[in-house]
Amino acid sequence: MTTVGRGRMRIGVATCRAAPDLDEDGPLLLAALDAAGADAVPAVWDDPGVDWARFDGVLVRSTWDYPLHRGAFLSWARGCRRTVNPAGVLAWNTDKRYLQDLARAGVPTVPTVFLAPGGPAGGVPGAGDVVVKPAVSGSAADTGRFAGLSDPGAAALVAALHAQGRTVMVQPYLSGIDTQGETSMVFLGGGFSHAVRREPLLGDVGVRRAVVVADVLGTVRRVEPDDAQLAVARAALDAVPGGRAALSYARVDVIPGDSGPVLLELEVTDCFLFLASATPAGRAQLAEHVLGELRREG
Repeated sequence: MTTVGRGRMRIGVATCRAAPDLDEDGPLLLAALDAAGADAVPAVWDDPGVDWARFDGVLVRSTWDYPLHRGAFLSWARGCRRTVNPAGVLAWNTDKRYLQDLARAGVPTVPTVFLAPGGPAGGVPGAGDVVVKPAVSGSAADTGRFAGLSDPGAAALVAALHAQGRTVMVQPYLSGIDTQGETSMVFLGGGFSHAVRREPLLGDVGVRRAVVVADVLGTVRRVEPDDAQLAVARAALDAVPGGRAALSYARVDVIPGDSGPVLLELEVTDCFLFLASATPAGRAQLAEHVLGELRREG
C-alpha cells in the first residue's frame, strides 16, 4: 500500500473482484493522481474488509458487477464520504431509463421502449432488427440482436429477464453503425478530451457474450468528432442532474441516425475512458478535477 505523504489526499479507486488491480486505464489513472498530489489505492467496492471511511473520497472506476447488485452498490456509494462522480448522479445513470430524461430534454437519442415485468408490451419504433437488453446492465451482458420482438430468441430473453424482476429495454438496430461504427467522446475534468471509434458489438443476430475491455480495444482508433456529434454530447451532459460541472469524467457514445448522430449511451459511472488516447494534459486535468471536487466537498 502506498504511504500517505503529508498533505496528500487519500483516494479509494473503486473496482470489482474481476479487476482488483483496475483495468487497462488503471496505470495511467494512478500515475495522474499521484502527480496531482493524491495517494490512490484500488479497492473492491463490496469487499467487507475495506474501510472506506479512511479515504478522503472515492473515485468510481471498474465496478463492472454492479448491474446485478445495484441496490447494494448505491447504498455503498451513499455511505462513502464522497464519490466521484457524485452518488446522486450514479443513481440516475445506473438505470438506462435516464434515456427518457435526455429525450425529454431534447437530446437526440436512439428510440427506446422499456418493458417492465408484468407491464404492457408496447411498440418498438421503426422496423427491422431490434436490440434487447436489461435497463440496468453493462458490458453487453444479457444483450442480443434479433429480427423483431417476435423472434423466439428475443421473446426468450425478455421472458428470462422479466423472471428475474428486471425491466427490459428494446431499441431498433440502426444499421448506420455497421458502416460508420460507434463514436465515444470522452470528457475529462469538465472539458472534451478525446474520441475513439469502434466497431459494433452486435454484428450477429442472437445473444452475445459479455464483453471485456480487450474485446473493444482491438477495434479502436482515435478520431476527431464532428460538430454535430459534439453538440449531441454537450446537450446530453447539460441534462445530467446537477449539470456537467459536477462530472470529473464522462463518456458519450453516439451512432449514426437517419438525420444525424443520436445518443446510444451516456456513461458517467464505471465507463472505460480510453486514457491511452488522452494527452498527458487531459489526464492531468481529470486528476486535478477529482482532487478539486473532493476538496470542495470536504
